[in-house]
Amino acid sequence: MKLRVQFDRSESSRALKLRESPAVMQPNSSDTGNGLSLTLQPEILTRTPAPGATAASPESHEVRVPMTSAPAESRRSRVSSHSHSHSHGHRAPHHSNSEPELDSPDSDLNSGEPSTSFSELRCLFRWFQKSLPFLVIVCAKLVIQHALGLAVGVGLFTTFLYVNKNIQTQVFLQDRHSKLQCVWLLLFLTSSTLLLYYTFRTETLYHCLILLSPTIEPLGFWEVLWAVGINSFIIKFLYMGIKCLFLLLPSALVAYKTQGRWLMMTEEVGQVHQAIAPVSLWFRYLVTYQEADGIPGLTLGVLLALLYLILKLLDLYGQWTSLMKTVGTFLRGEHTGTAATRSQCSEAGDVCPICQAEYREPRVLLCQHIFCDECIALWFNREKSCPLCRTVITEKVYKWRDGATSPHLQIY
Repeated sequence: MKLRVQFDRSESSRALKLRESPAVMQPNSSDTGNGLSLTLQPEILTRTPAPGATAASPESHEVRVPMTSAPAESRRSRVSSHSHSHSHGHRAPHHSNSEPELDSPDSDLNSGEPSTSFSELRCLFRWFQKSLPFLVIVCAKLVIQHALGLAVGVGLFTTFLYVNKNIQTQVFLQDRHSKLQCVWLLLFLTSSTLLLYYTFRTETLYHCLILLSPTIEPLGFWEVLWAVGINSFIIKFLYMGIKCLFLLLPSALVAYKTQGRWLMMTEEVGQVHQAIAPVSLWFRYLVTYQEADGIPGLTLGVLLALLYLILKLLDLYGQWTSLMKTVGTFLRGEHTGTAATRSQCSEAGDVCPICQAEYREPRVLLCQHIFCDECIALWFNREKSCPLCRTVITEKVYKWRDGATSPHLQIY
């Protein structure tokens, strides 16, 4: 009887401790198999145990609940539903704060366009900075290889600029021009041309002047371009020398106004010559083909040459039209205004507004302003209006009367 009373007291105290202490679930790694068993400590005594649960022995005071492995999809669905409900329960008030964060990538992309372009430019600059030494080395090599050709090109260009400027100066001085300077320009042009032909005597570049092909082998693109450029400068030198000869003639044979027409005619003929001279070179280059190309290569070359000739004929038609207009002006002359009387000259002060000297063959314009015939002819070489009141006198400006040579380089 006494033992039973003690056992009842111990059981009641143990039940009281179970109510006060929380249940802790711990996995038990000793059990193997497909199921997962959890150990509850201390012992949970339920009046209606779940099916499949096994009661622990009274000595261990443990309750083991085996959990069979469910399919992965069911576990994921339960976990996701639980997390979704949990997030809705705790993070619902923060939805309004998270909306701007979703728009931030678009704003970053829009704002990233300038930075992308700047980064590309920065990369290009870095590449150029790293490649600059190599580019300098390559340019130095090219200059060394083509030193003679580059020197010839620079020399021809500077010679053209020097002679062209001096011829215009001598034409502007009219009767006061220096014949010694004209002789020097003529000798300078002649010596430059002869020196060039002597340097490249094996290429027979002078054949280009008479529409023949030079003996350049192999006749590649760069060789043709080089020969055509040199030939264009030589033709300019030839007609500039003719202009120097006109300046050397006495004024009794060639008056200033007639001299301007001769200079204009010389320049127009020179431009036509420059347009015709490269035809033979380009035609030979286009028709030339390699033996490996066969008949298709020859056919293509002939077609390209014919197309080039058609384009050249169209260009020459425009040149021929301009030349015919110049010839008409050269033959019939051009009289600007009418001869001024002595009374009109005295009223104007007997001084030409252009040359500030006494009138020589004075001409009165439509606006009643009086100028020397030669002075106003020189003015109308570049202008259409009166130099004093800007009244339009002529509809066309006749160029090249001042001895200028066109700087245009005919390369095709």
